Parts: sequence; structure tokens; C-alpha cells
Amino acid sequence: MTSFVSYLRDHISKRSAYRRTVEEIRSMPVNIALDLDIYPGDAERIAYRSVYGR
Repeated sequence: MTSFVSYLRDHISKRSAYRRTVEEIRSMPVNIALDLDIYPGDAERIAYRSVYGR
């Protein structure tokens, strides 16, 4: 049971970090995003790799 609770906490934490990262990238001004070589349309992919490392 403890491992299940631990798994849920980890999953919720990562999902929260993913959503927060996506929103940060989407809300970034386009000129700054492009200066950082980030295309705002790739927000989900960038956030996923950042949080889950895949």
C-alpha cells in the first residue's frame, strides 16, 4: 500500500510540474522564446522531456 501511495504522489507531482511547465512556455513572449530557440508550439514536447526525461 505504501508503494501505491508513493507512486500516486510522484505521479501527481510530475503531472503538476508538466502542466506548470507547459503554461510557462505558452505564456512566454514569442520574441523571448525564439531567442531561446523554443517554438511555443512544442510546449508539450519540451515539458514532457523536461519532467519525464523521455
